[in-house]
Amino acid sequence: MLGDFLRTRRARLRPEQIGVPTSGGRRRTPGLRREEVAEQAGVSVEWYTWIEQGRDIHVSSSVLQNIARALRLSADEQLYLAILTTPAALLPDPFPAGGTLESYQQMIEALPYSPAYITNRMMDVVAWNRAADLVFGQLDAVPAGERNFLQLLFLDHDFRQRFDDWDSVAQGTVAGFRITAGRQLDSPKTAQLIATLSQRSQAFRQLWSQHDVQNSCAPQRTMLHPLAGALRFTVLSFQIGGDPDLRCCVHTPADPPTAAALSALLPAPAKPPLLGARP
Repeated sequence: MLGDFLRTRRARLRPEQIGVPTSGGRRRTPGLRREEVAEQAGVSVEWYTWIEQGRDIHVSSSVLQNIARALRLSADEQLYLAILTTPAALLPDPFPAGGTLESYQQMIEALPYSPAYITNRMMDVVAWNRAADLVFGQLDAVPAGERNFLQLLFLDHDFRQRFDDWDSVAQGTVAGFRITAGRQLDSPKTAQLIATLSQRSQAFRQLWSQHDVQNSCAPQRTMLHPLAGALRFTVLSFQIGGDPDLRCCVHTPADPPTAAALSALLPAPAKPPLLGARP
């Protein structure tokens, strides 16, 4: 996976972008050659080739920084590179201490008109509120083993139809999953999910082959509801519980018509009990 990532980043750059002179003739290699990246990173061609080949060698943080600089990696791509080159034992535990999911569920339920859901490192939807059920289409009716955001996005026609700009959402979701997948390269469950999606969805297969990474979602999203029509949201995605692989995604109505539509379709929330109140 590391070699494929570096090769795709190398292929997207042109020599003139990094100040490498060219003779003007036809180049057989798309983008930069290995020796050009090695020279820019200050390492030998042999050493850089070993890195792309995934050899079992120790690569210092300074060398990784030089490679990232040579390949003009974005902040998200640098994070992904660090994940790919860090032994799994040194990565943080992908799940926080037990007993927290219930409190997260209570948190998002307190947002009655803002669709919100929580996904784990596999992008399984592990918690959601009533507004999310309305906007995304009865998540509770989906069997637990199939309640995976990636699978729903690429394999469920009705779920896919809810997104006005599906192409953009699909690209960002796959790019985000690549970062969490990098933390669990040896997981059979991860390999199985990628294999299933690659086999059943040409769109996923194409996006996965691009090796794009993205650690945040688009700030705006338009959902299509069968009764209310277009619903426009401002989207905020963030890690919770100090867990790098457990994320909450909250959709806040971006205009008065969306807020009015949600309040009309959803029953008024019950008032929560006061803290410390006696029954």
